[in-house]
Amino acid sequence: MRPAITIAAGALALLPVLLAGPAQAWDRQVKLGETLARTNCARCHAVGRVGASPLREAPPFRELHARYPVEDLGEALVEGIRTGHPSMPEFRFDPDQAEALIAYLKTLGR
Repeated sequence: MRPAITIAAGALALLPVLLAGPAQAWDRQVKLGETLARTNCARCHAVGRVGASPLREAPPFRELHARYPVEDLGEALVEGIRTGHPSMPEFRFDPDQAEALIAYLKTLGR
């Protein structure tokens, strides 16, 4: 086999791995976001695709995208999200956690 053909064949063999990389990273990010939502938010909010929020005033996460663009929540999640009602505690996430939570919220808006 010629070297150029061997290199091309090797590159083609790696193609599925390279294409799967970003999808797997996205899946991991979404899973982390779901874990963060369940750990920090589920006592008040419905964080899944179905169900009512345990706290009636807390909007289900699957409806947040209808209220505003969830991708705009990054800064608020990192700096400390505050709302107009006193029962919601202030949350601060590191930037990676904020991105993961937003990635999860985007999956609920589909």
